Amino acid sequence: MSDYKAFRVELADKIAHVAINRPDKINAMNADFWPEIIEIFNWIEATDEVRAVVISGVGKHFSSGIDLMMLAQAGNQQGRDVGRNAEKLRRMILTLQASFNAVDNCRKPVLAAVHGYCLGGAIDLISACDMRYAAADAQFSIKEIDMGMAADVGTLQRLPRIIGDGQMREMAYTGRMVGAEEAREMGLVNRVYADHAALLEGVMQLAREIAAKSPVAVRGTKEMIRYMRDHRVDDGLEYIATWNAAMLQSEDLRIAMAAHMSKQKPEFAD
Repeated sequence: MSDYKAFRVELADKIAHVAINRPDKINAMNADFWPEIIEIFNWIEATDEVRAVVISGVGKHFSSGIDLMMLAQAGNQQGRDVGRNAEKLRRMILTLQASFNAVDNCRKPVLAAVHGYCLGGAIDLISACDMRYAAADAQFSIKEIDMGMAADVGTLQRLPRIIGDGQMREMAYTGRMVGAEEAREMGLVNRVYADHAALLEGVMQLAREIAAKSPVAVRGTKEMIRYMRDHRVDDGLEYIATWNAAMLQSEDLRIAMAAHMSKQKPEFAD
């Protein structure tokens, strides 16, 4: 693992803990953040020892979203030609989208542990994760509307598949703050923990449970869930039949069956 400017990355118990590490700036997503998260998830993809990923924030908050200085700089670089400005802005937006696509496309489960502020671009980030968990002090807001813009890095595309359409629209149109318990009720987060310490302990325990399962089985399960976002039921059934025609020949199946029958904990290869 490399040294990162916007993140702290640790690997223990087959879990990659990816922490946004700009606490003095409320973990705002600056220019370093976007290429680094792609680099980190490329490493996660290439490292078989990693079985699960936890994303959190260092300090008092998860993240306040995109760094406003970064947006201001983009505005200052505009010239007088509307067409050229639009082309430059479009390339920038697609580059930012690629950062969270790397999270969404990760073949290992990604768990978000949210405390304090989770605003704007941070909603885009957690929407790209498999599951979301919150401390009691967590506050969520699709804040872009208050900045005079539409969210453009994944929230409006991914969040309707996580929470109800009407709830998503209300958050997107108003930018209002949603507390942890309301977020749990609407399905944005799975569980709420008393504080930041309990949140990290609980999410790490869930990640360890996932990491103890067959990585072949976890990989196949995630792939099928992702595939079904954009396909019909019969397409999904055809795909899992073809997938498992190969994967059911894995040694993991024999190990899991033997462990179940002997009531022992299975040990799977990376």
